[in-house]
Amino acid sequence: MLTLRGRGPRRGAALSNLGIVKDGAVLVRDGRIAAAGVRSKVEAMPEAHGAEKLDVEGRVVLPGFVDSHTHLIHAASRAEEYELKIAGATYEEIARKGGGILNSVKKLRAATAADLKARAMAALREFAAYGTTTVEAKSGYGLDVTSELKILGLHQELNREQPLEIVSTFLGAHVVPAEYRHTPGGPARYVSLLVNRLIPEVAERKLAEFCDVFCDRGAFSLAQSEQVLEAGANHGLAPRLHAEQLSRTGATLLAVEMGAASCDHLEQVKAADIRALAKSKTVATLLPGCDFHLGLKQYAPARALIDAGAIVGLATDYNPGTSPTLSMPMVLSLACTQLRMTPAEAITAATINAAYSLRRDKEIGSIEVGKLADLAVFDVQDYREIPYYFGVNHCWMTVKKGEIVYRTDGKSSIC
Repeated sequence: MLTLRGRGPRRGAALSNLGIVKDGAVLVRDGRIAAAGVRSKVEAMPEAHGAEKLDVEGRVVLPGFVDSHTHLIHAASRAEEYELKIAGATYEEIARKGGGILNSVKKLRAATAADLKARAMAALREFAAYGTTTVEAKSGYGLDVTSELKILGLHQELNREQPLEIVSTFLGAHVVPAEYRHTPGGPARYVSLLVNRLIPEVAERKLAEFCDVFCDRGAFSLAQSEQVLEAGANHGLAPRLHAEQLSRTGATLLAVEMGAASCDHLEQVKAADIRALAKSKTVATLLPGCDFHLGLKQYAPARALIDAGAIVGLATDYNPGTSPTLSMPMVLSLACTQLRMTPAEAITAATINAAYSLRRDKEIGSIEVGKLADLAVFDVQDYREIPYYFGVNHCWMTVKKGEIVYRTDGKSSIC
């Protein structure tokens, strides 16, 4: 059992401390962890007498994965662009021709809420099947008032109607939509729409906890990003940021300055950015699935970030264009082989540190008394085998708030 017990997010050498209990047990009551530790001691507790017993027969138990960066609601794949990328077209070349994010926007606007919801529900079943128990979900494929509110409303519905927790983020500032893109003053008018119309309404209706911006070449400038994030913060939406993915913009330093919960991607960070993150409480969330899918050679400098003392997290970046994966185990594999993280560091980054980036580390991310009983059980003998078997899913069972939501024999509440 990997408990990851301890206080707060992990930095540096502490990323490797998994709090392993070799013959462990967890006692669950009313969806929360009542006891966790050596099996003989837990079973001897008076509270354990009469409890229903589930023997996982020597499998590895760890906290449920916390996927802290996804684009859950979208209408369709972009498989046609995948083929173009293989032929040599770059992400930005495809975007300039109306592909990329704008392609997904066009498809989402034409889709019904029922179709979007059904697609997302199917995805959530897959998340659970890979051991994920909490999913951050961004808007950003609507880019108009009606469509953005539709996405955020679906986040709320899905959060109520299935067991995985969905943490909602407003990403109206994903890219400038086509109707504003090539008109005089269009980008500025779109930012004004976000700041003066959408953000206030999102906050008033409590449709999101966070406000995110894609600050990069071809998306939003540093000044525009600051304007949007400040408006979000003024309405109670904590900042997150897509930072330094395609180019170095200074977005990381802005994230640190604003006390952002997380800045994500970071392939193009410089030494000053790494030093700033190391001194901050902003999580450096790395998304190696995106670089892998795009066939890029430059991944985020995880080792430099860890060695400097930054809080490093991992997430799938599940989306139809650049990272169409729901598998946190595959992301762990990429973190180990491409980012040179150890299996222990990767697991910590995908659990307690990811929970911290969503401001839920006191509720989830580790197996400790009082926390929610969010667990993933893997049919392996050694936790290092989870990333070792790349592209293979050994998740045997997933538990959310003490309820089985996925099990390989189908005995669950979500499948």
